[in-house]
Amino acid sequence: MPNNPLRIGNFDCGPKQRLFLIGGPCVIEGLDLCLRIGETLAKICSERGVGYVFKASFDKANRTSGTAFRGIGLDEGLKILEAVGEKLGVPTTTDIHDPSQAAPVSEVCEVLQIPAFLARQTDLLLAAAKTGRVINVKKGQFMSPGDMRNVVSKLADNGTDNIMLCERGTFFGYGNLVNDMRAIPQMQEHGVPVVYDATHSVQQPGGLGDATGGNRAMVEPLARAAVAIGADGVFMETHPDPDQSPSDGANMVPLDRMPSVIEKLVQLRDLTLEWK
Repeated sequence: MPNNPLRIGNFDCGPKQRLFLIGGPCVIEGLDLCLRIGETLAKICSERGVGYVFKASFDKANRTSGTAFRGIGLDEGLKILEAVGEKLGVPTTTDIHDPSQAAPVSEVCEVLQIPAFLARQTDLLLAAAKTGRVINVKKGQFMSPGDMRNVVSKLADNGTDNIMLCERGTFFGYGNLVNDMRAIPQMQEHGVPVVYDATHSVQQPGGLGDATGGNRAMVEPLARAAVAIGADGVFMETHPDPDQSPSDGANMVPLDRMPSVIEKLVQLRDLTLEWK
């Protein structure tokens, strides 16, 4: 099994390392908005001496409704992600949904993200492993922390130790998710850093009938709990006006709230490192 800390861009993440943030808008709406959000988050993290990875999706392939906005597509999305990375000097990440997307995305993004619904898709994992990039696999909402050992093995057995896992909640009946914080240390036992996805964890899948709902008021309390139990990093989606976002607005953090949220999480992570 892999052994960490893991290098992303110019920072290390994992055991005994400071908190890092993966953050940005849910879906790419345009270059200007991505730069506004990315610049804000990069500044917040830089001032606190913590790592930052910009995240935005070129395609939301698992929308509840077939008529919902999915994104601007691979080619245009990669142009924007490349521009954000170059202008801000930060690593970038985005979701891949098909093995054919792994190679072109790896030419732009330092981190490839595997969506939770696709965590068991072997061909997708193997294509991602071949790129040599860092792979961040979100735990399936239908999977236990122990199940993710097989995900790590698939990647490690195919040539990469650059692996992270991400906790984002578990199905709890219909239309709801629950977080069992034990999942974070349990997945760390697989020898990889674990990120906590604070915004998708408060989703209510299909809760609006033809769209997913959410409860953004619970994002910060859950993120604090995750960092307190030992999460190595936090994943958050944010937007200047979440209710106007074409995807996942109900669970996104308003951009002007992010400095306060991140400051508290960084302080909490630093405190947990002292305890260790």
